[in-house]
Amino acid sequence: MENFTRRKLLYAGMMGCLLPKTALAHKVKLPERFEPQLINTRRGDWLKGDIHVVPDDFFLYFMLEKGMAIRYGVGVGRKGLYEPGEFIVARKAKWPWWRPTNAMIRRDPQKYAKYKDGLEGGLNNPLWARALYLYNHVGRDTYLRIHGTNAPQTIGSAVSNGCARLTNEHVKDLYDRVATGARVFLYPKIATA
Repeated sequence: MENFTRRKLLYAGMMGCLLPKTALAHKVKLPERFEPQLINTRRGDWLKGDIHVVPDDFFLYFMLEKGMAIRYGVGVGRKGLYEPGEFIVARKAKWPWWRPTNAMIRRDPQKYAKYKDGLEGGLNNPLWARALYLYNHVGRDTYLRIHGTNAPQTIGSAVSNGCARLTNEHVKDLYDRVATGARVFLYPKIATA
């Protein structure tokens, strides 16, 4: 049995306070692995404040200190729309305005053309409560976002138009933790399906 010192117990209690208190706030019951969890990534090269999205596992890691991270379940871009790379969170928005990209409108005009002039933030907006805007290394908006969703059942699947989505409650928690200027790493998909 491990010898628990006062320091270890205090550290464990402090780390427990870092986890979101919203894990069961949404109505859809996510598989346990997609609920926010404090984990040790054992990655010394993943730095505090960075975000790492591993699409084949459907996890987003928000890095804390010494390899520790809060791991969230995510939905990612469907085949042909997921774009790996390194990005910067250049902007954050609460209840963001949204407009489908021109490519989205061309792919599915029945679904998206009616929103060509945009949609105010709110419960009918696909970005829902929060959005992190990802820009490339030269400061150009990539139109990729990390955002909430009104379809929490899509967490753990590749269904989006390229963005990473979290439950609305989980993105609120992440939003409060992420600083503008944070680095975001979207890793390539390895699985072929």
